[in-house]
Amino acid sequence: MPQLKAGSKAPRFSLPDQSGNAVSLSGFKEKKLLLYFYPKADTPGCTKQSCSVRDNLASLRGQGVEVVGISPDKPADQEKFDNKFNLGFPLLADEDHAIAEAYGVWGEKSMYGKTYMGIIRSAFLVDESGKLLQSWYKVSAEDTVPNVLKVIGAA
Repeated sequence: MPQLKAGSKAPRFSLPDQSGNAVSLSGFKEKKLLLYFYPKADTPGCTKQSCSVRDNLASLRGQGVEVVGISPDKPADQEKFDNKFNLGFPLLADEDHAIAEAYGVWGEKSMYGKTYMGIIRSAFLVDESGKLLQSWYKVSAEDTVPNVLKVIGAA
């Protein structure tokens, strides 16, 4: 799967969020967007990553950055995750992983000797015109927010 680089046009998306509302890339014109992909709601790494985003949401928004998380979970599972941790930003359901594939984050993984296809934890910073300012493939849960803050000069 080819990886997207800075300067590339961000692939468009329109997916249901945890409340069943359609959220699309075009809804974030005039703002930067932190778009991060996580493997599964309410798992340790994904919780750490999402709570870090939640804890820095005011700072990110203060710098003109909105946030969207995407995983292959169903909207109902995203809603439980949001409610459990009071995340407060859209969590999108990419159940057929088409958007993950468009961003190059759907790939082969392995756990306990078994190989399977899944989300490779990644993050993207999209500018106001829909172009990628930066992409981070195989990002650690802890580094998502610091990477974005460094790029926007708030670190």
